[in-house]
Amino acid sequence: MPQPTTPVPQNFDEYCAQKAAPAGSSAYYALRQAPMARQPYLTALFALRRELEETVKDTSDPTIGRTKLAWWQKETAALAAGQPTHPVSHALAAHCGDIEAEAPMLRTLVAGFEMDLDQARYLDFANLTRYIERVGGAFAGAIARATAREPRHADAWAGALGNGLMLAQFVQDLGNDARYGRIYLPIDELQRYGVTAAEIINRKYGSAFSELMRFQTNRARETLQAAQAGIPATERATQRTLRAQTAMALALLDEIERDNFQVLHQRIALTPIRKLWIAWRAARKR
Repeated sequence: MPQPTTPVPQNFDEYCAQKAAPAGSSAYYALRQAPMARQPYLTALFALRRELEETVKDTSDPTIGRTKLAWWQKETAALAAGQPTHPVSHALAAHCGDIEAEAPMLRTLVAGFEMDLDQARYLDFANLTRYIERVGGAFAGAIARATAREPRHADAWAGALGNGLMLAQFVQDLGNDARYGRIYLPIDELQRYGVTAAEIINRKYGSAFSELMRFQTNRARETLQAAQAGIPATERATQRTLRAQTAMALALLDEIERDNFQVLHQRIALTPIRKLWIAWRAARKR
């Protein structure tokens, strides 16, 4: 099976940084809060997630998407076995002390993105949660383990952070996702608020849409706040990247709400200087 077309630089870390955390992005500022020694590994994790996301979301032909994802399934298995071939895989192998131990996370992450090839709508929140936990929660667990004092216990509290970050991303990216035919808002919740998928795709605003988005925003905010409070006191200082991500996501949700949820025709984002300040402050808050 052919490998996805990617430039193969001599510096794997540089490739990962360009893929996952270009200057000015939220990931860029979140990763800069991590201990210097762990930044290359964390950046490689972010790059892997971005590769998988592009594989399924930026491909208009589902057949091509499945072909590429099948390649990544083989590549992540080869990575866990110590035989990487892709730049991101090489970076992960070089910077992870025990990449074989992360094999379950790799499988879960790929399986999560595979769901994007199988469905573009979710009947209810319980079904959507399966996707969120694989793509968001499992990934956050890997980020947490990279710097945690007790990596074995990280999944117990980090997964909720990843889930909350995904919910916030759904709010921010609703318009862009809809243009690709994906709506990560449960069908029963659309019906509850009297909003149709066609209205979202056609960028139609209204009071019903505002109330729907207020509910989505509040759920994302409450999930993030509860998850942040659930970080053990002994781990708060070790989780600067996740805490920075959480703070930026909360600030963004506030910004979106102030703009009356005008997310269908534009992607509302924080300015780089705000991201820098929020991430720096959150990472150092006790």
